[in-house]
Amino acid sequence: MHIICMETANTGNMLKRSESETVKRLAICLLTFCLLAACLPLHAAAGQAQATQPYHYGFKKSKNGQLPSIDEEGFKDIVQQNEAIFLGDTSKKELYLTFDNGYENGYTAKVLDVLKEKKVPAIFFVTGHYVQDQPELLKRMVAEGHLIGNHSWSHPDMSRISDSQLKEELDKVKEAVTRITDQKDMKYLRPPRGIFSKRSLEQSRQLGYTNVFWSVAYKDWDTNSQRGAEYAYQQVMGQLHPGAVILLHSVSRDNAEALGRIIDEARRQGYEFKSLDQLTVKNY
Repeated sequence: MHIICMETANTGNMLKRSESETVKRLAICLLTFCLLAACLPLHAAAGQAQATQPYHYGFKKSKNGQLPSIDEEGFKDIVQQNEAIFLGDTSKKELYLTFDNGYENGYTAKVLDVLKEKKVPAIFFVTGHYVQDQPELLKRMVAEGHLIGNHSWSHPDMSRISDSQLKEELDKVKEAVTRITDQKDMKYLRPPRGIFSKRSLEQSRQLGYTNVFWSVAYKDWDTNSQRGAEYAYQQVMGQLHPGAVILLHSVSRDNAEALGRIIDEARRQGYEFKSLDQLTVKNY
């Protein structure tokens, strides 16, 4: 009888310990679940912050024939993932002329005259203001074989606007250019002021755009700080390299005056000017 009571007591103690361990395990599981649930919004917020982080485009300039680089800029991966343009085929002496046209300063007609005389294709990235203000120049660009790209309607910081606002900015330019000219498609985009985010690259790509950055540029947009055609010539030629995407601002008097000489010297060095539609190899 004593033995039975001892066995019963031991069984009771074992049951109590088992119940206690079960409760502990349940408590640990519940705590783990709560911690995971609490972390999910943090992960989501971190992902969203990363997607909307603004980047200001910049690059290490070409010197002495060396290729330019975006290796140290912090955005190379997202530019490459979204198949944006930085460099063309660096194994070939090809050049791509691109112009930003935010507003007209009286020099685009001269630029077009030079391009026509030299038989050089280019792309002009235009804003809503330019579209409304210069329909005849838009018509001439397309009629003479150039491309028109999207530079947004109101020149906003694309990293700060919503997806719907981004779409509206791009659609308005595309629709207006289509209405005014014979160009019925628009597939190249240059972010205003070179500011972008992972999300803006992804969203614009989903809308059918290729973001176009650049590998040759200098401070030419300040109309109060023009330094002469020779300066513009030296700035561009000093950075020239195979596969270069050249950014020039059409508001610059210096660019308009130096352009013919730039084209002639580049050709003398064995370079060929091509349209962005002919860019088939992208390098980063």
